[in-house]
Amino acid sequence: MAKDQSTATPAAHATPEERAARGREARRTAPRSSHAEYRPGPKRPDPLAILEAQSAKRVSELVPIRYSRMSESPFRFYRGAAAIMASDLAGSPDSGIHAQLCGDAHMLNFRLLASPERQLLFDINDFDETLPGPWEWDVKRLSASLVIAGRANGFDDAERSDIVRATVRQYRESMARFAEMRNLDVWYARMDADTLQELAAEHAPKRGQRGLAQAMAKARTRDSLQAFEKLTETVDGMPRIAADPPLLTPISELLPDLERNALMELFRSLVGRYGKTIPSDRRYLLENFRLVDVARKVVGVGSVGTRCWIFLLLGRDGRDPLFLQAKEADTSVLAPHLGASLYRNQGERVVSGQRLMQAASDIFLGWERVDGIDGKRRDFYVRQLRDWKGIAVAEQMQPRGMQAFGQLCGFTLARAHARSGDRIAIAAYLGGKDVFDRALADFAEAYADQNERDHKALLKAVRAGRLPAEDPAAESD
Repeated sequence: MAKDQSTATPAAHATPEERAARGREARRTAPRSSHAEYRPGPKRPDPLAILEAQSAKRVSELVPIRYSRMSESPFRFYRGAAAIMASDLAGSPDSGIHAQLCGDAHMLNFRLLASPERQLLFDINDFDETLPGPWEWDVKRLSASLVIAGRANGFDDAERSDIVRATVRQYRESMARFAEMRNLDVWYARMDADTLQELAAEHAPKRGQRGLAQAMAKARTRDSLQAFEKLTETVDGMPRIAADPPLLTPISELLPDLERNALMELFRSLVGRYGKTIPSDRRYLLENFRLVDVARKVVGVGSVGTRCWIFLLLGRDGRDPLFLQAKEADTSVLAPHLGASLYRNQGERVVSGQRLMQAASDIFLGWERVDGIDGKRRDFYVRQLRDWKGIAVAEQMQPRGMQAFGQLCGFTLARAHARSGDRIAIAAYLGGKDVFDRALADFAEAYADQNERDHKALLKAVRAGRLPAEDPAAESD
């Protein structure tokens, strides 16, 4: 039976003093120092069995790509192992104070994004696993990702500890500031380009500041027009999505035995129905575009094998493109441990969580339920394929640069949790000392050890033929 997820919101009529008292009282049941612990229990589920259960629901011919990408390194494995970590966190200390969770808050799910006002923001990007739950889970997933990336870069123990402690301190201090703010001020808070550059000048080395400037300039070029130039070709005078199988496969090649016009009509209906889930002004804008082609796309690491379609639409003429991405939304990996979503449509779950946690969301963000050609009904969420997105390159970071990046993530995660959870109770629980910061540094190292063991188990299973893997293919968003 689903748990009551309404606990993500603070008591509507409690005073700030009562909410703070609740946070301090939570230390009795879950001392801050207790979060340092991670010990796999004797009945820990087989991590590979968790991956296999996910793969059973996915496109079978794409599953080997997922295992190949996860095989490349412990960090790549971690990116695809949100379900494994959710299982491991299920028995961890819990303050009992919940917020809307990203569910997969590793460091590369924080990136540059565009606001509807065409401002560049730094925010959380991926919400496939979003669900209300213990705010600590997101902080732990972020912290462990920094240690795993730091180990890959050769950072020593002290450097990794400094990175995690600075990140968690930023989360804690930001939450304390949000606890003192009015509700509307919390809602309007965001990390924009000017603030990013100011923080980089204060905390990042010169190399990191130059890298940020380059990333911001590059992000502004990543839009539908850039995708149009890169992903399409002209066929019989009409733009078509160019084939690059298995990463990008037009529907005409996926389903050659079915009449193309009939398929396009099916997808036109999908786009039209999805449009009803976005605001009326944006629906009007969407209706000024026409669908001209569709392809299946392989995305990410953990998402490989889920059904993902990209739609090419044209507006006033052949130089006015819009690319939309419809991504399959399955049950959150958190649900077995936190209870089912209150939303029956998993796409709506993703969209609602994203709108709640992000400072500003894509103007075309919506959802739909689709009856597939195979007769199975699946949920999807839709957004623009590219809209000024810029992602960090963890492998190029030096310790000071990763620490500055972690602090950006810490602020951003605190802001997201402050919008949905009881920020006053969370701030009171964390307090003014570094007890929680130090605990998370210890936890992150212990969990990085576990992640390395799981990665080795994956490599062994691939070599033994238990799990199929192909040569790694290039990742795409």
